[in-house]
Amino acid sequence: MRFLHTADWQLGMTRHFLSAGDGEAQPRYSAARRDAVAALGAVAQRTGAEFVVVAGDVFEHNQLAPREVSQSLEAMRAIGVPVYLLPGNHDPLDASSVYTSALFLAECPDNVVVLDTAGVHEVRPGLQIVAAPWRSKAPTTDLAADVLAQLPADGVTRVLVAHGGVDILDPDKDKPSLIRMAALESAIARGVVHYVALGDKHSRTQVGSSGRVWYSGSPEVTNYDDIESDPGHVLLVDIDETDPHRTVRVSSERVGRWRFVTLRRSVDTDRDVADLDINLDLLPDKERTVVRLALTGSLTVTDKAALDACLDKYARLFGALTLWERHTEIAVMPADGEFDDLGIGGFAAAAVDELVATARSEADAADDARAALGLLLRLVDRKNVA
Repeated sequence: MRFLHTADWQLGMTRHFLSAGDGEAQPRYSAARRDAVAALGAVAQRTGAEFVVVAGDVFEHNQLAPREVSQSLEAMRAIGVPVYLLPGNHDPLDASSVYTSALFLAECPDNVVVLDTAGVHEVRPGLQIVAAPWRSKAPTTDLAADVLAQLPADGVTRVLVAHGGVDILDPDKDKPSLIRMAALESAIARGVVHYVALGDKHSRTQVGSSGRVWYSGSPEVTNYDDIESDPGHVLLVDIDETDPHRTVRVSSERVGRWRFVTLRRSVDTDRDVADLDINLDLLPDKERTVVRLALTGSLTVTDKAALDACLDKYARLFGALTLWERHTEIAVMPADGEFDDLGIGGFAAAAVDELVATARSEADAADDARAALGLLLRLVDRKNVA
């Protein structure tokens, strides 16, 4: 028996840094998230997967625009095989649940099943999904352990679909909703369940050593690479139903196309700025790449102007290019003779000298003076090019 394990689609997700500039990146990112969902159909067809389980957080939240709901359901329809949706912490089965909205109920495709009750859902004779749906954003118990407690080891092949942190990975050991690894391992050892499909962690992660407990991760990246180490996958799970022990084999398929990259660089010379330019130029697939820069160093006004020009250029090419303010600190100081060859005189030259003196001082206007000098250099450079 073969199926696909995925989670954390969070359809309807927005990222503030994608709305900068012309705002065109956010719609493309949203479309890519739906495309990653629809692409599961091709994976299922090629691999012979019977069905898809989505282990929570199908939607970003319960208050979605009607257009987002309709487009999401259409992407699920395109998968073709049965798709089982588990409500998670982002989209719990509370009073405002998207799953009980009139629009969702009217347009839900025939191949989509919401795991809206805790416990057993029969896929076919001899094969069951055991669901642990969230009914609020703050469960007071281990929902996975609750549904496993009364299940027998009766030869039925079972897949547990649950959402949330696991106690052996989560630093907050006292959180009541944590999934207790001991309960999972006990159920696996007793033959009550044979695979545990988890959601909540956005990076593909095996939990424990049994090879039967996995987070699939999000099928499309949601955060930077220092937080999400391995997103963009769907897991392909094989369970041998002819084996009394139900041997499990897990592999993965990449479906995500976007990347969120953090670059940390020191910039102290024009050579450093040129190297950064080269590094950014070499990054492929710029339209689907988001870059966060952490820059530190000390630059002359001329080199800072070159850096600003570099960043302006690549901000137009990448999905987004932002400075990580908390980790960026660049001191700008005019170098001796830096403004001697501008070809200006009289009052203009005196004004430049005054700006240079202010920029080198500790005055409140120093930053404004440095910015003005940088703008002057860029304007002079444009005039010379013209």
